[in-house]
Amino acid sequence: MNAILALEDGTWFQGVSAGAPGHTEGEVVFNTSMSGYQEVLTDPSYAGQIVTMTAPQIGNYGVADTDQESGKPQVAGFVMRDPSPVSSNWRSQGTLRDYLTRHHIVAIGDIDTRALTKKLRSGGVMRGMIATGTVDPAALIDKTRRIAHMEGSDLVKDVTCKVAYDFETSLADAVTEASYGVAPLRRARRPLRVAAYDYGIKTNILRRLAAHGCKVRVFPASTPAAEVLAWKPDGIFLSNGPGDPAAVTYAIDNIKEIAKSDVPTFGICLGHQLMGLALGAKTYKLKFGHRGGNHPVKQLETGAIEITSQNHGFCVDPDSLPSNVKVTHLNLYDGTVEGLRHTDKPIFSVQYHPEASPGPHDADYLFDEFIQEMEK
Repeated sequence: MNAILALEDGTWFQGVSAGAPGHTEGEVVFNTSMSGYQEVLTDPSYAGQIVTMTAPQIGNYGVADTDQESGKPQVAGFVMRDPSPVSSNWRSQGTLRDYLTRHHIVAIGDIDTRALTKKLRSGGVMRGMIATGTVDPAALIDKTRRIAHMEGSDLVKDVTCKVAYDFETSLADAVTEASYGVAPLRRARRPLRVAAYDYGIKTNILRRLAAHGCKVRVFPASTPAAEVLAWKPDGIFLSNGPGDPAAVTYAIDNIKEIAKSDVPTFGICLGHQLMGLALGAKTYKLKFGHRGGNHPVKQLETGAIEITSQNHGFCVDPDSLPSNVKVTHLNLYDGTVEGLRHTDKPIFSVQYHPEASPGPHDADYLFDEFIQEMEK
């Protein structure tokens, strides 16, 4: 079946349907990971976005339930150059095409993803639509211009859990190298109670906290800070998630209250941006964002370089930071802020995903730092 991807600037690409029939809309972005497409598909941070994979062949190792970062795909749509019709891997439980169709994800293949990526890199991410079957490109382009902008959009409310729950996992699943790739640096001396705000949290974040010896309770994004603190946590985790951080005002207000409590707090991705806003900084939208498992970040204190897994379109403005918040990490691609730490309180955050799913394990030390803050 034919398919068309249309962008708001008037550009359109013709390809073939690679998933469910129908049409979808969202912000068109690109991800530079070489593998991990199922983790990308199921990452709630991609809600509202049509994701383009820059690696040419996608789907060749199939899909597996253990590779999901949430219960289902979260992307608005999916774009590939060469979608593999077969899967070849001992872990595979099916083909990518069948997986996308079963979960009603509209996807397009056989288009020039290099040309699309260069356009998004030069012009910035754009609103777009994918439609299958017989489609009028001009009409589709016109519809893209009516799609809501990402700026001002609170997408957290669509992906957060409805009620609080305790994350349950076996010790073997949480700790073994087979389930992650590396063993944790160390486990906590006693089980530590971590309250995790779910702005779109990934399963492997929870597994990694458990691997380091944490008992994790996950709370909906709008849970009042007083209710979270009443659980008597040793630490609070602010998760990744989608949308414009400035629009998630209830989360910002809660973090302001948490900051007064002196409970150790660790934020990542959207949680990092929300923390910045709560501490008095501002955020802004990047031209085309950072998405992939190969982004270099520099630790300013040590000079060490990490290769990180990233997925975000907004960033903290360093010029707006108050004097008691310092920048700890910088992105080596464009010099943007990748880490913050409060100088007087046990509060720190990074812009990337330290659990590395998909991605390298360079940032796993951050979980150990969180453990140390809680054990103090």
